[in-house]
Amino acid sequence: MSAPYPTNLTAAATGEKLAWTLNERGKRNVWVAEGPAFAARRLTNYETDDGQELNAVQISDDGKWVVYMRGGDFGSNWDDAMPVNPTAMPNPMKVEIWAVPFAGGTPVSLGEGLSPVISPRSDVVVFERARQLWSIAIDASSPAKRLFDQRGSAGEAQFSPDGSRIAFVSGRGDHAFIGIYTNETTPILYVAPSTNRDGSPRWSLDGKQIAFVRRPGAGGAAVNSLEIQPSPWSIWIADAATGEARQRWVSEASLRGSVPSTHGGTNLNWAAGDRIAFMSMQDGWSHLYSMTARGTDAPLLLTPGDHMAEYVTLSSDRRFLLYAGNLGGTPGDIDRRHVVRAPVDRAAPEVLTPGAGLEWTPVSMSNGRIAAIGGTAQKPPVPFVLEAAGDARAAGSTPRRWLGESQVPSDFPSAQLVVPKQVIYKSADGLTVHAQLFEPAGGGAGRKPAIVYVHGGPPRQMLLGWHYGDYYWNAYAENQYLASRGFVVLAINYRLGIGYGHDFQRPPNAGMAGASEYLDVKAAGEWLRAQANVDPARIAIYGGSYGGYLTALALGRDSDLFATGVDIHGVHDWTSDSGNRFGAGTFRFERPTSEVEAMARTAWQASPVSSVLTWRSPALFIHADDDRNVRFSQTVDLLQRLRAQKVELEEITIVDDTHHFMRHENQKRVNAAIAGYLEKKLKPVM
Repeated sequence: MSAPYPTNLTAAATGEKLAWTLNERGKRNVWVAEGPAFAARRLTNYETDDGQELNAVQISDDGKWVVYMRGGDFGSNWDDAMPVNPTAMPNPMKVEIWAVPFAGGTPVSLGEGLSPVISPRSDVVVFERARQLWSIAIDASSPAKRLFDQRGSAGEAQFSPDGSRIAFVSGRGDHAFIGIYTNETTPILYVAPSTNRDGSPRWSLDGKQIAFVRRPGAGGAAVNSLEIQPSPWSIWIADAATGEARQRWVSEASLRGSVPSTHGGTNLNWAAGDRIAFMSMQDGWSHLYSMTARGTDAPLLLTPGDHMAEYVTLSSDRRFLLYAGNLGGTPGDIDRRHVVRAPVDRAAPEVLTPGAGLEWTPVSMSNGRIAAIGGTAQKPPVPFVLEAAGDARAAGSTPRRWLGESQVPSDFPSAQLVVPKQVIYKSADGLTVHAQLFEPAGGGAGRKPAIVYVHGGPPRQMLLGWHYGDYYWNAYAENQYLASRGFVVLAINYRLGIGYGHDFQRPPNAGMAGASEYLDVKAAGEWLRAQANVDPARIAIYGGSYGGYLTALALGRDSDLFATGVDIHGVHDWTSDSGNRFGAGTFRFERPTSEVEAMARTAWQASPVSSVLTWRSPALFIHADDDRNVRFSQTVDLLQRLRAQKVELEEITIVDDTHHFMRHENQKRVNAAIAGYLEKKLKPVM
């Protein structure tokens, strides 16, 4: 856990300036570098492990300022903008926006707010506060002022290319409008208002049009709460002067045609050549498409093949889409990420970073040079720049300039890390499942204890190396540590996860509808039990969040297979937080009581609480009580039930931290507790 974790990589619109954040054992700071030397330097000086997240990092178009947001927990399902206070200070820190000169200096507070956006003129920052949009000088030389007061909740601000107007989303509960703000004396122009939910406004390059996404408004007939419902959507093009709009494209009204659940959602972009680029899973994968803005041509598939695209950005000239994809010619690449570059007008994706490493979050500088973050199975990730400026054909042999490698401690045990092996096994119903196997270095005689690791999400994918998400970066480090302590660890990618296509990600009868994904978890335990180097009596399981849910299911349903486990902030009862699904909700009168009760029964049977009577395996439970993803009450309730059945339990409650253990010391305590508990129960021999 001593390696720093980089994220939030961004580039200036002009020049060769980069900024990113670095979490060094809980000390989060903004770092920058500038070409041609790209010498990394720390821009801020936060020196304590206080759990305050850095987010929304961006550089002004003139390259003079870096703006960022500090505080909150923006990976949460609710209350993400509320202060986080894991150090138990009497007066919690606020969620604030800050600006600091790129050249260096003291950061200035732009006040409380969310989602900052810098004007193309580099003079002001627009942000969200109290449901409206506000503006402030980027150097805080004048106070913030509210731009307008409208009935909705304003968000998704987008400046026009010349900085004279702002498109935004006015969320109004069951519907939403696209608004265009010009100045304090000009009425807000609402674009093609309807009963639908409009979002993702994107300006044309000349500022005369806006593309946006339209989804149906809320309401309609009651549906089966356990069935995944299609979420159709369409792309509209509006005249930015009149607000009149026309539908340019509409998705299929099917599950594959639904709004993609991949990072960035629809990933709508207005690209060069007056083309509209977007993401769809209509062919079974998270692929990118484009079409002309004014024509009637069908969308062109840009990224064919059995791979997914995520973390999508446009190149500086808008002629290419850059993304992280599990595409490449190296065996096992479906379980990696590489930087891929795809033209916006033809199907010709090119892997810019081939090999056995992993690379993600690409950004383009104004000269076409590309930066990203990457590492290997053993080398912790750091930012890098591809030396050839935008030459995709030479990328395979192009060296990388690594930025900030000196921040990785000199004693970091890279050489001691194992290279995980790709494992592919079959579930009981015949589904193919991918996993990564961590085996203790040197092997040694005798059968070893083994552990199944179950990721959360569930739309996530564990990889053959360091991960691009900090939660799973930590899990990868923990699995490496467990292997170093003599455990065989199998990190599985069960159905519901990303990386293997739409049908794998959205399977039938999963979650509260029947927990079909548990078949993949049980099959992983059985695969380990069949290995010659594994002791079948010493197989454990651990996981967090949705992985905690599946850990609890395993311990309750199959104590004979899973001898012990660690459940970290898992979901335990699908019915306790879903009263409106199965109780006296608004639409219950539309469905017979017998149907509603049948749905509730299915959800209950898919919950770990329904398996308490067969739960015999000892377990450790870990949960932070300011969790904003899984309610702390889920663990409180299950522990009372297990104690009544005399199940051997241990628990750790982290006070005032969140689902993501924002404070490094808390995460270190959790990791040590997981390893210590499993060593105590399974006693590996080194």
